[in-house]
Order: sequence, then C-alpha cells, then structure tokens
Amino acid sequence: MKRLSEGIYPSLISAIFIMILMGLPGRYFPTVVNFWDWIGPDKIMHFLLFGSFAFLTLWGYRNKIISNNNSYKRKIFLLTFIFTISYGGLTELLQKHLFINRYGSFLDFVADAIGCVLGIIAFFFCFKKKLKK
Repeated sequence: MKRLSEGIYPSLISAIFIMILMGLPGRYFPTVVNFWDWIGPDKIMHFLLFGSFAFLTLWGYRNKIISNNNSYKRKIFLLTFIFTISYGGLTELLQKHLFINRYGSFLDFVADAIGCVLGIIAFFFCFKKKLKK
C-alpha cells in the first residue's frame, strides 16, 4: 500500500521551483509599461508555471484519481484548484512583503489562477478516456 505522500513529489518539486523564481529580484524580469504589455512574457510565465504546477499536482495522484469514483475525482480536482490558487496567492504576498525588489500584483495572481485552471483542464483532457472508466 503506497502512502498518500508519495504522490506529492512532482507537485513539491514544482512548488519549490516556482518559489525560487518568484523570489528572484525584479531586475531579472521585463517590466510592464502599458496595458498591451500585460499579456507579455511575465503573464505567460505565470500561466505556464501554475498550469504545470496544477497538472503535476494531479499527475502525482493519477493512479488514485483514475481508480476511484466520480465523487473522489471531483474532490481531488477541487482540492487541487484550491491548493494551487492559494499557492499563487502566497507567492504574490511574499513578493509584496518579503522578497527584495519584487512587487506582488493582483494581475499576476489572476494569471496564476488562469494557469491553474488551464493545468487542471489539460490533465482532464490528457486522461479523459481513463477518467471515464
């Protein structure tokens, strides 16, 4: 019988990688000058980082997700959604209050949340056939 914590490794590695990137000083990243720059490299990185974080969180538990009933699947998708979005909020708060030369942004948090949703959707489509069984 595998322990529940064994599936957390992909998510944990992703979370550590994200925290390192979010903690780097702001001079390493491009600045947003106007509205059209909002969808620039910064937001795309937020989409990708948090999308992969949500996907990897589910991927670590894919065997349990596939083998359980629909009620369990809904719960794990909801918990993943709450966990990954909360982590996005935490990184933005840390950028605002703790990390040097970093600034927390509500729009970055929105990009994190969109990435989380896209990661969950991507997982669903990758495992769609197995999830229906």
